[in-house]
Amino acid sequence: MRRSSPLLRQILRGAASSSSSSSVGRRSVTYMPRPGDGAPRPVTLIPGDGIGPLVTGAVRRVMEAMHAPVYFETYEVHGDMTTVPPEVIESIRRNKVCLKGGLATPVGGGVSSLNMQLRKELDLYASLVHCFNLPGLPTRHENVNIVVIRENTEGEYSGLEHEVVPGVVESLKVMTKFCSERIAKYAFEYAYLNNRKKVTAVHKANIMKLADGLFLESCREVATKYPGIKYNEIIVDNCCMQLVSKPEQFDVMVTPNLYGNLVANTAAGIAGGTGVMPGGNVGQDHAVFEQGASAGNVGNEKLVEQKKANPVALLLSSSMMLRHLQFPSFADRLETAVKRVIAEGKYRTKDLGGSSTTQEVVDAVIANLD
Repeated sequence: MRRSSPLLRQILRGAASSSSSSSVGRRSVTYMPRPGDGAPRPVTLIPGDGIGPLVTGAVRRVMEAMHAPVYFETYEVHGDMTTVPPEVIESIRRNKVCLKGGLATPVGGGVSSLNMQLRKELDLYASLVHCFNLPGLPTRHENVNIVVIRENTEGEYSGLEHEVVPGVVESLKVMTKFCSERIAKYAFEYAYLNNRKKVTAVHKANIMKLADGLFLESCREVATKYPGIKYNEIIVDNCCMQLVSKPEQFDVMVTPNLYGNLVANTAAGIAGGTGVMPGGNVGQDHAVFEQGASAGNVGNEKLVEQKKANPVALLLSSSMMLRHLQFPSFADRLETAVKRVIAEGKYRTKDLGGSSTTQEVVDAVIANLD
């Protein structure tokens, strides 16, 4: 048999390579559900304030269009209420999962944040925000794929403040070994289960030596149990500078409460804006999914009047929710459809450089569903 010419061998290698890569790209091993897993699941829905009803309404329409196996129990909760109604807490306890729009938190005064009430009442100790580049959406930095995991129940947000004497206010930052350890464990467990390579602890232990020192000590202890995951530490002010100059160096970040809020919003802005970043809050038994970064999650009156709020963040958060509920195919379909709309660039809201309405974006997502 004659030897193949170099050119022919090259063509054959290319064809084999192409065939191999296309087969690798396809999902070939199926998801095998347990009997009864297809039963529709109840989800507590809190439309919230401002643009909340617009974007949660968008999610409902997409879920109905894709015939997702979920149905919603809707409750009216608003940021100016003094407490979260007991029936809402009971619904989340029963359903285990909640989807919510933004709740306006009054600045100053004696009204406490309902978001904080929900987190403490349900012990939603971990906040997760996923900040990543979306194909087709131009940003200053490429290759950004950061997950910010933030302790949600203590630190500066403990809410322990009082006026010592007129003109002097004392605010307590509470840090405990228990809460620091469990958020560190969650961060490393997340990294392990999602094939992430590095966990970075964000702190200010050079100044708050006891409080943030305890947080770092807990992270270091947990890190020893995950030798396959690289661990490092960074002071929060340097972290902010590094985020805006070289964000691609970060992978998973674990932070105390206040720093996490600042870092997550900064990372979201770098990766494409708070209107496209998904997130949620999770505890041992319950999970609440919402727009990942808190900035802009209520919007303003003009956005509400013009009905031009960006639903992408909450749609992607809903994809996270579907994955959490073990409906991976529906989660993939929703995420793929949203990414297609962003990549095409025809339908974008004002914050992404377009002029589309919420409904136009929703219609485009529905049209792109497989």
